[in-house]
Amino acid sequence: MENYMVVVWLVLLLVSVIAEMATTALVSIWFVFGCLVAAVLAQIGVPIAVQVIAFVIVSLLVLAVIRPIAKEHFGSKTVETNAGSLVGKKARVTGDIDNQLGSGQVNVEGMDWSARSTFDEVRILAGETVIIKAIDGVKLVVEKTGSN
Repeated sequence: MENYMVVVWLVLLLVSVIAEMATTALVSIWFVFGCLVAAVLAQIGVPIAVQVIAFVIVSLLVLAVIRPIAKEHFGSKTVETNAGSLVGKKARVTGDIDNQLGSGQVNVEGMDWSARSTFDEVRILAGETVIIKAIDGVKLVVEKTGSN
């Protein structure tokens, strides 16, 4: 029965590796280590109950130790893409921005965008430099910079 358990643990190890490769989200890598330890224990003739306990303990230990490290290095770095990456950048006003008239256009990174001012009472003239504060639908929300 113990030799049979070596095969069982190795099959579970292989399933865990395949699942990890399929998800790339660090969801089953912990079980690989537990299966490996349990397979070694099965090979040397340790009872099945001890193998299962060792599998659980090793899997939980690896999860507790490696997951926080992996999460710190891989999990929390989000990079703004597309329009969201424009917030904070400077743009050149190409068409007067007047919220009351609903007009305004800027050019940023070679692309033209509709724009509006963050303050309804502020009119920004073509040729001025603005900073992009937010995105509202398909319009950039901008403010005058100190140096125009």
